[in-house]
Amino acid sequence: MTSDNQVDEEQVGQEKVVRHKVTDNVTPPATAAVPTIMDTTADLLPIASDPALAEDLALALLKRPDLPAEVLEQLSKNAAALKSRRVKIGLASHPRTPRHISVPLARQFYTFDLMKVALSPAVPADVKIAVEGVLISRLKSVTLGERLTLARRASGRVAAALLVDVENADAKISKIGNGKIAAKAEARPTRVLQTVLDNPRLTENLVIGAVLNPGASAALVHAVARHAKWSRRKEIRAALLRTEHLSLARALEFSREIPTAMLEEIMAVSRLPARIVSTIKDQLIRNCQTDSKTGK
Repeated sequence: MTSDNQVDEEQVGQEKVVRHKVTDNVTPPATAAVPTIMDTTADLLPIASDPALAEDLALALLKRPDLPAEVLEQLSKNAAALKSRRVKIGLASHPRTPRHISVPLARQFYTFDLMKVALSPAVPADVKIAVEGVLISRLKSVTLGERLTLARRASGRVAAALLVDVENADAKISKIGNGKIAAKAEARPTRVLQTVLDNPRLTENLVIGAVLNPGASAALVHAVARHAKWSRRKEIRAALLRTEHLSLARALEFSREIPTAMLEEIMAVSRLPARIVSTIKDQLIRNCQTDSKTGK
C-alpha cells in the first residue's frame, strides 16, 4: 500500500509541474506599441517622427507593405532612426518609399547593401535601375573579393557591367609586362570572368551586348566561346563572329551552323582579321558549290 505521505508528495510534485507550465506560457508585457494593420496615417506619423523610436519598432513599421508615403517620408527625416543601417536598407527597399528618398539614401550604402536592395523583389523597377547604376559606378574601386561575390550574386545588369569592367582590368594588366607577377595578376580577372558567366541572372542579350562592345577584350570573347552554356547559343555564336578576337578554329566551327544568307551579312560587318573572314568566305563558296551539285 502507498502511504499518505507518498500521496501528498506526488500531489505536490504535480502542482509544481502545472505551475511551471502555466508560467512558461505567460507572454511577457510588450515594451513598445507595435503598429498594426488597423493603424491610420494619423496614428503612424507620430511613431515615425518619434526621436526615441527604437530600431525594432522602426523595422516592424517598415514590414508593412501598405505603409503610406507620408509615414515613410517622416521616417526618412528621423535622424535617430536613420542611425540604424538596417532601418536605412528597409526604408530604401520599401515599395512605397518615394524615389527622391530611396535613391539618395542608397548612395550611402556599402557595396553589398546596394546589391541587396537591387535584388529585392519589392523595390520598384525605376529605383532598382538607379541603385544598380550607383553600384556599377563603384565597380572600379571594389576589391577582388567583392568582385567575386558580385560576380556570383549580383543582378544581370550589374554582372554584365562587371564583364566590361573586367575587360578594362584585363587590358591594363596586359600592359604590366611579362613575368610571374603579371601572370598572377592576369589570372584574377579571368577568374571573375568565369564566375560572372556562371551567374544565373545573366541573360543571353546581356552577354551579346558585352561581346559586341567595341572595347570587348580577347579574354571575354575566348571565355564566352569556350563556355559550356553560352557557346552553344546560336545568337551568341553569331555575335562572336562579329568580334575581332575569335580564333580561326572557333570561327569555322560556329560559321558552319549559321545559315548562308545570315553568315554573309555577318561577314560584311565582322571585325575578324581579314585572313579569317577570307577563309570563311571561301568555305561559303565551297558550300554553295556543293549544294548546287547535290541540288539543294
